[in-house]
Amino acid sequence: MKLSSKTQALHDLIAPAVAVCNVDLWGVEFIPQGKKSLLRIYIDKPESQDNAAEPVLNEDGEVEQGRGIGVQDCVSVTHQVNGVLDVHDPIAGEYALEVSSPGWDRPFFYLAQMQSYVGQTVALRLIHAVANRRKAQGKLLSVDVEKELIVVEIDGQSLEIDSHNIDKANLIYQD
Repeated sequence: MKLSSKTQALHDLIAPAVAVCNVDLWGVEFIPQGKKSLLRIYIDKPESQDNAAEPVLNEDGEVEQGRGIGVQDCVSVTHQVNGVLDVHDPIAGEYALEVSSPGWDRPFFYLAQMQSYVGQTVALRLIHAVANRRKAQGKLLSVDVEKELIVVEIDGQSLEIDSHNIDKANLIYQD
C-alpha cells in the first residue's frame, strides 16, 4: 500500500487545506487520463465520542450527528483545495477534482486505516500472487503496522500478506 510519489506529494500539499474544514483526509487518488486527469479526494469525520449528542443543524440546514460527511463538507473541501492547487499548480494540464466520503466500501490507503476494521471482510488486489491468487476477498484477522503485514482468512486458510504486495484494498460492506 505504497502511494506513488505524485500522489504522496498531492496528499502532503492538500492535507492542511482539508484539515481547515474540520474533516479528516482519508486518501487521495491521482489518475492520469490523457489530456484530462482525475484527482479524487476522500474525506471522513471521526466518530463522535458522545453517541448521545444532540443533532446539530449546519449552515445549510442539514442535520449532522455523529459520523458522516455531508454535501457542505465536500463543497468546503473543494473550495479550500482548489485555492491551494491554483497557487501551487502541481498538476500539468487539465484535471477534474472530485471530493467525497470513502463510502461503505471504503478504499484503504494506509495500513493503519485497516486496524479499525479487523473482523470485517476486505477485498484485496495483490501485486504478486499469494496462494495462487492476485485477487482475494476474506475476513481481516489482524493488522501489524510495525511489521507491515496483515492476516486475512480466505476459504478457511489464514494468509499473511505483506503490505507492499497490496495494490488495492477496500472494505466489503455487510449488513
